[in-house]
Amino acid sequence: MTELQALVRQAQDLADGAPEREVARQLQICNACRYCEGFCAVFPAMTRRLDFDVRDVHYLANLCHNCGACLHACQYAPPHEFAVNLPRAMAQVRRRTYAGHAWPAALGALYERNGLAVALALALGLALFLALGVAVQGGLLTPLQGGNFYAVFPHRLLVALFLPVFGFAVLALGLGALRFWRDQAPAADGEDRAAARREAFVDAARLRYLDGGHGQGCTNEDDRWTLARRRAHHLTAGGFLLCLAATALGTLYHYAFGWIAPYDLPSLPKLLGAVGGVALLAGSAGLGWLHLRRHPDHGDRAQRPMDLGFIALLFLASATGLGLWLARGQAGQALWLAAHLGVVMALFLTLPYGKFAHGIYRVAALLRYAIERRQPDRLRLGGD
Repeated sequence: MTELQALVRQAQDLADGAPEREVARQLQICNACRYCEGFCAVFPAMTRRLDFDVRDVHYLANLCHNCGACLHACQYAPPHEFAVNLPRAMAQVRRRTYAGHAWPAALGALYERNGLAVALALALGLALFLALGVAVQGGLLTPLQGGNFYAVFPHRLLVALFLPVFGFAVLALGLGALRFWRDQAPAADGEDRAAARREAFVDAARLRYLDGGHGQGCTNEDDRWTLARRRAHHLTAGGFLLCLAATALGTLYHYAFGWIAPYDLPSLPKLLGAVGGVALLAGSAGLGWLHLRRHPDHGDRAQRPMDLGFIALLFLASATGLGLWLARGQAGQALWLAAHLGVVMALFLTLPYGKFAHGIYRVAALLRYAIERRQPDRLRLGGD
C-alpha cells in the first residue's frame, strides 16, 4: 500500500469511524488514570502514545483479549458519565477490522452482518447438495462395505472438491493478514525481530493475556473470575490442530505409502482424529455456552452472530466427524459423510471472515507489541 493510499484509507476510516473515535476517547481517559496498567498488554502499549489514530486503535483493539477485567476495575465505567467500557468498544472496532481487511470485501461484509445464518445455510446447502448426489446413485442409506467412503466419493473427487476450497481459504486469510500487517508493521529500529516473534507466538499459544492480568482468568456473566474461557479456547485450538494433523497424516499415508483410508485404531490418523474430534467438540460447546451466558457489557452484541457462526461450524464439524466414525458399516453412513463434508467445506469457506481471522490479527498485534517493547519508549502523537 502506497503512502497516498494509506492516507486516503485513514481519511475514509475517520469519516466513518465512530467506533474508532469512541475507543480513542476512552483511551484518553485511561491514559490519564492508568489504574489498569498492569492488567494486560493493551495498557503498556497505550501509555507509549499521547494520541490515537485509526491505525493505533485497530492495533490496540486486536491486542485486547476481552477478559473483562478492566471493566470491573474501572471507576469511570457506566453509569459514570464518562461511560468507559473498553471491552465493548474494542469489540466493536475488532468487528470492523475483520470486515475491513477481508478479501473479497463483499464476503467479509456479508459474514459480518449475518454470520450465523450464512454459516448454517452454507453448511446445510453443501450437505444437501452432496447428499442429493449420493441419493441419485441410490446409495444414501446403503451400508458401506468396510466403511469405505471412497465408494461414495472417490478420492479424486474429494481432492477436486476440497483443494479449491482450501486454496481459497489460505489465499483469503493470507491477503487479509497482509493487509492488516501493512497497516500495523512498526518501523524497524534495529531490535531483535527474532526474539519478538518468539515472544509473540508463545504469548498467543499460551493465551497469556486471557487471565485478567492476575492469572485467575476472565469474567463472564458477572464479576467472578473463571479459567473456563481459557480452557475452552485451548481445547478448541488443540482439537482443531489435531484434526488437521490427522488429515495431513492420512494424505501422507495415501500418497507416500499407498495406505488407503479408512484407517482403524490404533493407527495414528485415527487416534489423532478421535482425540482431536472430542477436544474440538468439548471446546466449541464450552465456548458457545460461555458466549451465550456472557454479560452484554463485555462485548459487542452485533458481533454475536459472527462468533456463533464460527463456533457452530466447529461444533458441527467435530460432531458429524465423530458420528461418521460411529456409523461406520451402518445404514446411513453415506448421509453422515455428506453432512460432515458439507460442514467442513462451509467451515473453510468462512474461516477468513470471522474469529479465525481474529486469531491471526491478534498474533500480528502481539508481534507489534513485542517489537515496540524492544524500542526506546518515546511518547508520540498517533501516527508519528
